[in-house]
Amino acid sequence: MVSGRTANLKLANLLTECRWNSNGEFARAVNRAGTEGGFKLRYDESAVSHWLSGTRPMAKYRNAVLEVLGRRLGRVVTAFDAGFVDRPDEQEKSVDVVRGLIDLGSADMDPSRRGVLGAGLYSVAMTIPGWPDVMGRFERLRTDPHSRIGMGEVESVIAMTERISEIDDQFGGRTARPMAAAFMVNNIVPYLRATAPEEVRRAMLSAAADHLYLTGYMAVDERLDTLGQSYYTKALELALAAGDHLTYCITLRGMSVQAVELGHGSQAVRLAEAASIASPQAGPRMRAFLAGQQAHALAQTGDRAGALGMLRAAEVAMERAESRAKAHGSYDPASLAYHVAQVSYELGDRAGAIRALQRSERVRPAVYRRARVRHRAMLAEWQLEVGRLEEAVQNWHLALDDYPQVQSGRADDRFRAMIAATRPHGRNVRVRELLERTRPMGAGRVG
Repeated sequence: MVSGRTANLKLANLLTECRWNSNGEFARAVNRAGTEGGFKLRYDESAVSHWLSGTRPMAKYRNAVLEVLGRRLGRVVTAFDAGFVDRPDEQEKSVDVVRGLIDLGSADMDPSRRGVLGAGLYSVAMTIPGWPDVMGRFERLRTDPHSRIGMGEVESVIAMTERISEIDDQFGGRTARPMAAAFMVNNIVPYLRATAPEEVRRAMLSAAADHLYLTGYMAVDERLDTLGQSYYTKALELALAAGDHLTYCITLRGMSVQAVELGHGSQAVRLAEAASIASPQAGPRMRAFLAGQQAHALAQTGDRAGALGMLRAAEVAMERAESRAKAHGSYDPASLAYHVAQVSYELGDRAGAIRALQRSERVRPAVYRRARVRHRAMLAEWQLEVGRLEEAVQNWHLALDDYPQVQSGRADDRFRAMIAATRPHGRNVRVRELLERTRPMGAGRVG
């Protein structure tokens, strides 16, 4: 093709804007992104020169190139933007929302495909679904004239989501998520296609969005971050179609939490701010819920004044809060203290972070077993950093009390961190006892 021989000026302009020191630096960033997505790429400076001269990356590796450009520039970069396709309409078109739910959930239900679901590239520069696009896709959705639903079916989805959320809190996302995916495919999808009065239809869309948010949260807990991002995006689409600002904002906040945990502070700030902007009518507990996450994200980017300002806003809103939110979208004093701890830690106040996390654990309800494991282990890590070895070992033992009952990728992360952090102290008798206790626990759980 002639176009394949023409210099790619679009890509050249993007690379100029990115301001890498060399084309080799760009190539290495693409290779790292490929590793995230499950590919072993070996691009070098000559590969970038070929792209600039008009050749194009293989289609299956193209997303890694586009994601690297998007992360560097802080915006979505499409294949057309980068000169990798000749027309905008050559890019992948949006699929029917419900068809997408079937594909996503069916794959998630199949144990043989779990490894495939774990592969893929978490996107920092993804596009947040907008109302016009979502509406157009739902208007094309055909309903089944032979199936009709009422508020009873909506209530069943709400009740099932609440039960799964309770299981997730106690036993972790790896235990509960397959159940959530099966319920989505076998129950929610037929409900979304059924005939229903407008009020019922919107209520079902809202309940489905809430269920998808929870399913995404559990995927993130298992450290299937690309899968979690997919569920979150679908939750946003359903929430928009339902006119459900609450679930839309909660989902954006969840995406911000995911981003900050992965170290993408700027993306976390953007998502947290988008959640705040989308909820102008929020009550005090929701304002605290959103402001606490904004504070954490801002602290990770080094914005001390912004982080402390949002933390104060969260504290003031919490003082005014009078009602409890949804079970898996709640924000309570333990959550606020956790955000105080994270902000303090990001800003370099280790002692303040430890005190705040201790306060969080004292007031956290006992039902949140997974959080208890993660936060006690995190507290131990922070105590070790400041030389409080014996206290750290005590908290690791407390975390291990619950760890065998929790199937959670994030809890497994803390288990691995404990092993790595304590190995240099192997001569200490208490550390040896701790490591001896961990040996049977790690079998079959962590790599």
